[in-house]
Amino acid sequence: MKTIVIDSKEEEKIKKELESRQDAEGLRLKRFLNMPDLSRTQGSPLKEIVDRASKVKSLDGFDIIKVPEIVSTHILFDLFNMPEGHPARSKSDTYYIDENHVLRTHDTVFWYYYLNDETIKKRIENKETLGVLCHGKVYRKDEIDRKHMNVFHQFGGLYIGPDDKVKITPDDLKNALSEIAKSIFGDVNFRFYEHNFPYTDPSFEMEAEINGQWMEMLGSGMARKSVLANFGLTGYHGWAFGFGLERLAMASMDLPDIRLLWSEDERVKKQLKLGKKYREVSKYPAITRDISFVVKKDFVPNNYFDLIRDLGGNLVEEVKLLDSYENAEKFGADKKSYTYRITYRSNERTLETSEIDPIQEKIYRETAKQFGAEIR
Repeated sequence: MKTIVIDSKEEEKIKKELESRQDAEGLRLKRFLNMPDLSRTQGSPLKEIVDRASKVKSLDGFDIIKVPEIVSTHILFDLFNMPEGHPARSKSDTYYIDENHVLRTHDTVFWYYYLNDETIKKRIENKETLGVLCHGKVYRKDEIDRKHMNVFHQFGGLYIGPDDKVKITPDDLKNALSEIAKSIFGDVNFRFYEHNFPYTDPSFEMEAEINGQWMEMLGSGMARKSVLANFGLTGYHGWAFGFGLERLAMASMDLPDIRLLWSEDERVKKQLKLGKKYREVSKYPAITRDISFVVKKDFVPNNYFDLIRDLGGNLVEEVKLLDSYENAEKFGADKKSYTYRITYRSNERTLETSEIDPIQEKIYRETAKQFGAEIR
């Protein structure tokens, strides 16, 4: 097993340029990049999943790779069969630093860096069978509720061998995934069904039965030879998988709120152990505030949720759309009205209105300023 850390001069340069930015998006990107990687944080259940999954028999001896968080659109999208116009490339879903660089949206990008590492290229020349694991933060614009965050963590694996020396099958993949599922959840039922992913074919979703309910656990499949060829690799085949760590951790502990995984409250932290059912420290009351505004029709809700995250931080539990409608006579033909309800709740203490009202006032002001909205 070898640990490979990719040093990206390109990422270093972009981070340096980012340091001087004081615009709302620049500050936001810096904050995301500075958030801790919970898959490497001692005591975090996300690290516990990584540690358990990495030790299963099927992954024995796999290399570990750590890759850049800022990557080019060419590597992240073009080489992974997501051409121009693909939904994943949308600026409403992806954090662009500039036209050609983004915060990575999936950790499968490690394929590119691994297969282009000089030591791995030599092993390919020797026709060796290769296995590698990668984990860390990924970034996608998302709604705000108790189950979703725009900064989260993934864990992925790739196992490939030369066509003329080994035969790697979907059954080998399913065997590895069943070992991973058992390492996290114990002796649970699981099942596979066919799916569709841009970089594997055939592809499979895996579901595990947790607390009497079937839960989507991970995506997987046989690595597309066309994608491997994009990285200069031919004559090889094998399998790959990837999954989100938060979803599995929350299922294992019956965790009601994703924000708890980031908590610094010792009463919360000491409970965050896989397989241990979480008991709420206390159900603190919520404070709700509504905001109504008229804005141009090119308004992007995911961008608006980022603004609310910026100002409300982890005190915002949920943002819910209550109403949206058009009235050309009243607002104009190119405008639309929205009403959102923002729910504030701390998992650690009772919030005061005197604390929330200034945040809400700021949201009113910045909604008008950043989105050209007319507050109603």
